[in-house]
Amino acid sequence: MIPAFFGLAGTALSDDETALFSSCEPAGYILFKRNVETPEQVRALTDALKALSGNARVPILIDQEGGRVARLRPPHWPEFPPPVVFGETWEKAPLTAMAAARANAQALGTMLTELGVTVDCLPLLDVKADGMHEVIGDRSYGTDPMLVASLGRATLDGLKAGGCVGVVKHIPGHGRATLDSHLALPTVTASAQELESDLVPFRRLADAPMAMTAHILYTAWDEVLCASLSPKIIAEIIRGSIGFDNLLMSDDLGMHALGLQPGGNSMAGRATGVIAAGCDIALHCSGDFAEMREIADALAPIGARARERLEQAMAWAGEPVGDTPSLAAKRDALLAAA
Repeated sequence: MIPAFFGLAGTALSDDETALFSSCEPAGYILFKRNVETPEQVRALTDALKALSGNARVPILIDQEGGRVARLRPPHWPEFPPPVVFGETWEKAPLTAMAAARANAQALGTMLTELGVTVDCLPLLDVKADGMHEVIGDRSYGTDPMLVASLGRATLDGLKAGGCVGVVKHIPGHGRATLDSHLALPTVTASAQELESDLVPFRRLADAPMAMTAHILYTAWDEVLCASLSPKIIAEIIRGSIGFDNLLMSDDLGMHALGLQPGGNSMAGRATGVIAAGCDIALHCSGDFAEMREIADALAPIGARARERLEQAMAWAGEPVGDTPSLAAKRDALLAAA
């Protein structure tokens, strides 16, 4: 097994993908809009990935946050609200907001579990700050670190009740970034003291099963390397100050933020760089076959500690409880009452 999560090109495994994945055994997979058509097709695809890996709980990830970041959409799947809706409800009725966020996430988790998807890349724990780039925007719960932590916890609990593993992101915080890391490398110049508030939600959810790094340069912690590539930030801030000791994956290797960092435009260099820095898993999303083969050839087998964290993360969620329609109705009733 190699420490990588790979994307796929289409709605079914190709012969080339089957051969590559069989030979290198990636630790897991991630689905995007290009990979989904109908519930029956998605279930067939996830079944094929599980059969290929020989593991019914292989990580199969998706970004199903609600709002504009949702790979599964009508007419086959319901719309879910963006995280900011629960933050706005919190301002009027905190307990109601938490109950609604939990019901919403349980409905999400139950829906994904029925499709064979085992991991949802949610919740975002990025605290909204002045000048925040709209790439986060309404994906953030709000400006209050305790609000973000509480709604993040409710969301994580709901996903677990739905049988789905959650991922906190973007550790150690994307809220101060004024650039989109898909397109450029954001640089945050806030002091270490100022950054303390950004860490609060991650500290309070340090027991989350998985976390995803931010491709952001924080000059207070490392003037050269972004968080995903910085041994110092991963060891001293993520593993140390925050206290997160579970599965840590990078954000997507294909994002342009990494282009001016060590590794440059080499996917092999980026993948080996994030693993060397202390990430357990390198995430590659595009489904580009040549890039995946390059990464597979470059990565050594997954380490014992990373494998242990992976197994613990996938054992975190139990069997789903409840059904999606009633949970969604409960969420809507709570939001309406607030």
